[in-house]
Amino acid sequence: MTKDIDRKPFLPGEITLQKRVGARGDGNTGFMELPVMEASQTRVRRPDWLRVKLPYGTVYRNLVQLIDEHNLNTVCQSARCPNMGECWTAGTATFMILGNVCTRSCGFCAVQTGRPDPGLDYDEPRRVAEAARIMGLKHAVVTSVNRDERQDGGAPIFAETIRQIRLAIPECTVEVLIPDFRGIWDALQIVLDEHPEILNHNVETVPRLYRRVRPQAVYERSLEVLRIAKAQGLRTKSGIMVGLGETEDEVSELMEDFVEAGVDVMTIGQYLQPTKMHLPVEEFIHPDVFRQYKVIGEAKGIEHVESGPLVRSSYHAERHV
Repeated sequence: MTKDIDRKPFLPGEITLQKRVGARGDGNTGFMELPVMEASQTRVRRPDWLRVKLPYGTVYRNLVQLIDEHNLNTVCQSARCPNMGECWTAGTATFMILGNVCTRSCGFCAVQTGRPDPGLDYDEPRRVAEAARIMGLKHAVVTSVNRDERQDGGAPIFAETIRQIRLAIPECTVEVLIPDFRGIWDALQIVLDEHPEILNHNVETVPRLYRRVRPQAVYERSLEVLRIAKAQGLRTKSGIMVGLGETEDEVSELMEDFVEAGVDVMTIGQYLQPTKMHLPVEEFIHPDVFRQYKVIGEAKGIEHVESGPLVRSSYHAERHV
């Protein structure tokens, strides 16, 4: 077992993301203002390419109601994903299991940090599968908060959720976006034994920035998760955010690490500051650079690179199977 590095965590504070959505309730599209604060916390003009349309009508509201009725969480909502409406309409959704309180305090993440309720909700996998069936999902993505207070990291719930989705919707493919389980490989193996169609684990940023961005994570440990999954024949995926102060050379070097680890799919998206208590955006990366990253990554040997300002881990996930 790899011992966690003892570092002072960041304190994300209260989640108070503000958004402006068109007030029309007729199913038409409104616009969502994404948070763009700098270190001074002064509102700055965001680039035009970060203006995103968000479906905001009857279908969207019905899906939100369905999630609420089944007492479920989605990372789409908890992490304030700008692509939520598009993905749900395309038949893809990302369920967040094991509660909505994370034991880690990453400087970029909008999910609440704290002490989770003890124990596990063993009925949650059935409810996720039922919601996925009603939504008619073609590809279900399952992620979670970190549950570092548990030796198994909540891995049994991951495994049971995969089983329940396959029972409810045999034709639905399953992708799991997993934590690193603190390097407890027996816990990881519980998930791998279910052979999800895609095993996703994000490294989030370049190694140099880990102390600031992911104070309770270890870059090499995350790569090892991907290596182990690949060695067992799984299709693997990982992603990063840019705009946190990384250099293009560092991104290129990280891609080489991905090739060495056997990563099949890589996602690259723009970091957006959720609240003033989170890390500031150091730079808004131009779409041309994102297109360049795609070319570089695929030339190095990564099978598919999904790269763009609004790309998130599950964006176009159904295409990555």
